[in-house]
Amino acid sequence: MDFIIQIEKSELEERNLRATKLVKETKLLNIARLAMMLVDLYGLDEQFKRLKKKEGQEVELWLPSLNGIITFILTSDRNKFDCKVEKAKNPVSTIELKIKEKDILKILSNIIRSKDNIFGLLKVAKLYILGKVKIKGSMIAAILLVRSLMIGKNRVYKDKF
Repeated sequence: MDFIIQIEKSELEERNLRATKLVKETKLLNIARLAMMLVDLYGLDEQFKRLKKKEGQEVELWLPSLNGIITFILTSDRNKFDCKVEKAKNPVSTIELKIKEKDILKILSNIIRSKDNIFGLLKVAKLYILGKVKIKGSMIAAILLVRSLMIGKNRVYKDKF
């Protein structure tokens, strides 16, 4: 009788682990889709023109709390902006966000809603100084990616409803 109970407990634990992993993967996919949608709808073309020299390079966004990586492919054309939930083949830079799972969307939305100027970059620099963001590899590629994601200068944020 004890043998049967142990099998049921291990199956239940395995199912719970698979469900937790699925939820984390879904969160990563939603973050990637959100980034693509926001850039497609509200992205500004002049931000992407700076990426001409870095065209085709890959930048990883590693989220340890979700145990996953989002790979952004740098492009100078906003319409070709792409990101995937997978490890990059040849990353030029890796951005690690050391924040709790519940704070990921809050911090990413603050960065995305920032204006692409010195004050917007100061928000990111604050996270870097506090140790919540760690950049391995090309700092310039990471900053250019973040600047291309900042859509705060769009007219949507200027209009008062």
